[in-house]
Amino acid sequence: MKLNETRILVTGADGFIGSHLVEALVRHHQCHVTALVLYNAFGQCGWLDSIASDVKSEIDVVAGDIRDETLLLRAMRGCDVVFHLAALVGIPYSYQSPVSYVDTNVTGTLRVLEAARAAEVRKVVHTSTSEVYGTAEYVPMTEDHRLHAQSPYAATKIAADQLALSFHATFDTPVAIIRPFNTYGPRQSLRAVIPSVITQLASGRRRLQLGALHPTRDFNFVDDTVRGFTAIAASDQTVGEVTNIGSGYETSIADVVQLIADVMECSVQVETDATRLRPPGSEVDRLCADNTKAFALTGWSPGFAGPVGLRRGLERTVRWFCDPENLASYQGKDYHV
Repeated sequence: MKLNETRILVTGADGFIGSHLVEALVRHHQCHVTALVLYNAFGQCGWLDSIASDVKSEIDVVAGDIRDETLLLRAMRGCDVVFHLAALVGIPYSYQSPVSYVDTNVTGTLRVLEAARAAEVRKVVHTSTSEVYGTAEYVPMTEDHRLHAQSPYAATKIAADQLALSFHATFDTPVAIIRPFNTYGPRQSLRAVIPSVITQLASGRRRLQLGALHPTRDFNFVDDTVRGFTAIAASDQTVGEVTNIGSGYETSIADVVQLIADVMECSVQVETDATRLRPPGSEVDRLCADNTKAFALTGWSPGFAGPVGLRRGLERTVRWFCDPENLASYQGKDYHV
């Protein structure tokens, strides 16, 4: 399927990855985008409020809730592709409010699938997460790796993934599942380690408050993740499949902290903040993607791979966060669940 000039619905368009995806669909594919954002009484549209005017003028914003099937049906009418990104994603908050995660991530996904089936859309790209694998039993991790929920968040994402696959098996709904590994870049929340480190250093701190440093992650610059979304949507071979989007490069949190300090030309000390630590059984100690399938099905490969690519992505991320206008939206804030 060629994405150019197709009609698209993006749920979670107001979020970190969603807002970047909306920009790419408009600028690079000339798509007609309907952006579904979470309703609030202030009329705020999350990160869509800060995107360039040339993109903003080309999208239709719909405020609502993905659990509202009537709203979804109205938003999907005439759409070719649905990118389903809306979810509760903060792992620590899932310890406190697991019911909310079930409502949004499981029931919300069910409503999206039901509406997509009724609207007869040509493709649904459902967003998974590498957290569904739990700690790696082998690396690189293929899509056949055992699923192991180490948090309520991960459990709800496994359930949502299985619902999506069941709709394909039962109703022949054209669903493709994208499973991104750890995405980073401009606009990310301070819940994530990379923006937390950058903003602490940018505010003048040299003694950083962080959680566990030993886990390894497969960090992916947001541009690569977005290209993964569009590549999976465009490929007919991804229907009914789960596809990893990851760089294949594994690095520890400790090494990433030092790399950010090098990019920002400063020295750091790290103090453990107990509130940032997961319960021992919930910590995912190791993640590293096998992206062979993504290349085979779509031709996608990471543009920010390996140590050189990671540094280049971090340099772009640091520049964005250190822009005074961008940094101002984070100042006065700190880590919270």
